[in-house]
Amino acid sequence: NVVAGAIVMIYDHHKKDISALSNDIHHNYFDVVLSSQHYHLSHDMCLEIIAVKGVANKLTELSEKLISIKGIKHGKLIMSKTD
Repeated sequence: NVVAGAIVMIYDHHKKDISALSNDIHHNYFDVVLSSQHYHLSHDMCLEIIAVKGVANKLTELSEKLISIKGIKHGKLIMSKTD
């Protein structure tokens, strides 16, 4: 079954390579990533929200890869059925 949701992450943008690693992972999951938004919370901290749609286990796999990037302070996947 197809589900939709969002991956929410907070991180310090000064940490080396977080943006590049995150972007590489996004490209590897182009079939489930709908869009992403990046917000500057302060001089150091950023909020990224990635809209996703696909099979639940693939979204979970994607979120685990993103959230496990060294330097991610907080990350969470929220999913819901679409029907």
